[in-house]
Amino acid sequence: MLIADDWKDYELIDTGGGEKLERWGKYILRRPDPQAIWPINEKVKQWEKPDAHYHRSSSGGGSWQFHRELPEKWTIKYGELSFYIEPTGFKHTGLFPEQAVNWKWFMKKIKKWSGTVRVLNLFAYTGGATVAAAYAGAEVCHVDASKGMVGRAKENLQLSGLGERPVRFIVDDVVKFVQREIRRGRRYEAVIMDPPSYGRGPKGELWKIEDELFGLVEMCINVLSPNPLFFLINSYTTGLSPSVLKNILTLTMKKKYGGNVSADEIGLPSSSRGLILPCGASGRWEA
Repeated sequence: MLIADDWKDYELIDTGGGEKLERWGKYILRRPDPQAIWPINEKVKQWEKPDAHYHRSSSGGGSWQFHRELPEKWTIKYGELSFYIEPTGFKHTGLFPEQAVNWKWFMKKIKKWSGTVRVLNLFAYTGGATVAAAYAGAEVCHVDASKGMVGRAKENLQLSGLGERPVRFIVDDVVKFVQREIRRGRRYEAVIMDPPSYGRGPKGELWKIEDELFGLVEMCINVLSPNPLFFLINSYTTGLSPSVLKNILTLTMKKKYGGNVSADEIGLPSSSRGLILPCGASGRWEA
């Protein structure tokens, strides 16, 4: 398992009972997590009264219960990178801390590369990977169908002091954008994608990961430079094994470029008992 274990501003305190207890900076949040099907650690008293607790509704969705007044948003750091945290109506906070294990991996590769690294970040959300790649020295094209998420990504880039770095922000359907980049002849040394299980583009375009992922990866080969550096796929789709990502990258990237393919679960360590919470999967191709 790939474990994001070097955070200081974030801490997974404990997990259990279908929930996780986390510290985001100085604030303690309690949120649902379907993977945590074991009992909580009753010795951890923060379970009883966190700063905020997200309760699921039996009719779908849910809402936050606040036990103290929290700012609308606040900042946490990962090394030299800074991100806004904001509890949303969908239980999320605007950042997936487990992805730091991937940031660390590709930042090292970008810094070692002798030439320019142009990164295409698809389904790029609030820009965690965009900020990390820009910090490492890459030129980044950040693509997401949500105008709000792209706006937050811009804020995170500025917050990290990287506002002058060469980053393009695009609000668009990912598939249609890649098709246009192919026609325009633009080329990238790396692709990062974090596709949803299910979604719709800005004009109602339907996305189902089991139907679309392989074709999108195949399509992205046509925007790669002759000597690409890496290709990263992240997935939070329940039941999608890391081996599926490995097979897709083997049949596409490795078939054309050689190199190495690996895939594994990603996870976060809990500080109270040392248990690892699984948080999806990542597939990596590297030259």
